[in-house]
Amino acid sequence: MASRVLRPRRPFARLCSTAAASSSKQKGRPSSLPALGNVRHPAAAAAAAAAPGSTAPVIPDFSNYHEAYRSKSSTELMRSLLVFRLCSYSVLVDRHKELINLSRTLLGKWLFGKVMRMTFYGQFVAGEDQDDIKPLIRHNRSFGVGSILDYSVEEDLTQEEAENKEMESCESLAEKEVKGDTHREKKFRPHRQFGDRRENVISARTYFYADESKCDQYMETFLKCIAASGGSSEDGFSAIKMTALGRPQFLLQFSEVLVKWRGFFRQLAAEQGMAGQAVVDTKLDLERLQNSLVKLGIATLEEVTHWFTGGNINLSGTVDLMDWNDLIDNRTKVAKLFVVPNLQTGEIEPLLLEFTEEEELQMKRMLQRMDVLAKEAVQKGVRLMVDAEQTYFQPAISRLTLEMQRKFNTEKPVIFNTYQCYLKDAYDNVSMDVELSRRENWYFGAKLVRGAYMAQERKRAREIGYEDPINNTYEDTNTTYSRCLDYILNEIKVNRKANVMVASHNEKTVTYTLHRMHELGLQPSAKKVYFGQLLGMSDQISFPLGQAGYPVYKYVPYGPVEEVLPYLSRRAQENKGMMAGTQRERELLWNELKRRILKGDLFKVAY
Repeated sequence: MASRVLRPRRPFARLCSTAAASSSKQKGRPSSLPALGNVRHPAAAAAAAAAPGSTAPVIPDFSNYHEAYRSKSSTELMRSLLVFRLCSYSVLVDRHKELINLSRTLLGKWLFGKVMRMTFYGQFVAGEDQDDIKPLIRHNRSFGVGSILDYSVEEDLTQEEAENKEMESCESLAEKEVKGDTHREKKFRPHRQFGDRRENVISARTYFYADESKCDQYMETFLKCIAASGGSSEDGFSAIKMTALGRPQFLLQFSEVLVKWRGFFRQLAAEQGMAGQAVVDTKLDLERLQNSLVKLGIATLEEVTHWFTGGNINLSGTVDLMDWNDLIDNRTKVAKLFVVPNLQTGEIEPLLLEFTEEEELQMKRMLQRMDVLAKEAVQKGVRLMVDAEQTYFQPAISRLTLEMQRKFNTEKPVIFNTYQCYLKDAYDNVSMDVELSRRENWYFGAKLVRGAYMAQERKRAREIGYEDPINNTYEDTNTTYSRCLDYILNEIKVNRKANVMVASHNEKTVTYTLHRMHELGLQPSAKKVYFGQLLGMSDQISFPLGQAGYPVYKYVPYGPVEEVLPYLSRRAQENKGMMAGTQRERELLWNELKRRILKGDLFKVAY
């Protein structure tokens, strides 16, 4: 008879609960403190065979420019054509900062703002504040397009300022005092030459840590976004970034802890003859695992046995990576989480020599801020989308997001994690998190993107000297994206608690998703599969989807003209880098404009 294995205690979840309780005592605030493949889910084939017949969803025609631009005035069409044309000139995009500074000097602040509103700002930004953006949100909603609100104000730092802030905020006091004597992995240590995390990044906003009061300000900004989203529509999203909510030292170090413990799991799996096996299928024999842990001196047999108490895991006498992740440590003090296995010696040792009391408080405040935002999202009926970041932060970001999902996704999907499919381990991460949500019976929420940091990640890995985390080719990324998407779609088919946003400007990816939904009998009205594009881009995808009844959203940035210039800079660079996509969009825009001219509809207000 197989031995019975019980669920270990979840110390990190308990830690999050402790931080949440602390934040509640503070009146809800912390102190200032496509070669697209077809990957089947294990149960999908049987479920598909058993599914009753259903009405086929409408597949929109993304080449129908008349329907695609019904929501746009002729003035807006001409603005789009102008902006996309300007973005196609490399000399303008490459020297855009100098041109912006020159224009501001020659035109003056007021006239410069007017010109920006008529061009780039009007194309890519919804307005200056929560009240200013409401007309656009209502207009898009009338055509079936929702909103993901994002206050896009950014600090305009020099490279030296960014590097100084990064080095100061990513090193602990103990590391600063003991230079050179560290067993930290190179990937998870700060490096000045990569201190400016904005370098080679055109699709994502970057936050740099200043102090705890600045993190409180960012949290208040996110709260305003949540309030605006809740007040503008009944089914909105709001986006947040974890690096805005606390000192990145915590994310950097906790990521290293998680990665090392996963590596230790793989080592133990190899010892049991399971090297190279898919992580979701890897299950360690409990008795052999206990013996290994005791042999390595990690704990006594009595202690190891005690870890596996508190609830059923399964009846197979095995431990998988999800169970293993709960065994990182059973101590609730934040600093005590930072112990790692030394794969050379087999011993468990502290990642750092010590944490100061202030560093301990900073870590807890990050958890408190997350808890405040999640509670506000639940209260306002808004879903919270946690953006992905660099791979040296991402393991911690994903784990923190997972803990929030465990807590807040019990009745409906409130917290969504983001998976970057250009990463080699993206499929493992998606499949493991889906499996965990099913096991623990909460709503899985994911946003799938290809990724925003490829050039920076490749360069950092090459120059610092660690394995490149990015897929070898674009085709590999397409395959990974489709594998992740298929796994989630099939999970939706067999378990209605899974949800996914396909965040893509790629028509082939969107069309593929629509056909897979049709094959699986997934109806748009169920609102389990969402689509997302940036405001001012790929309207020929967004609006036909919305008018066909699919849940589709625009990523809606807002903020004062002068303060969103870094965001506009990235949009210009992104459109330059997406020449094939913008060329098609320009053709469709021009065709619609010509149609209106020939039909005499150029000056009609609505279409």
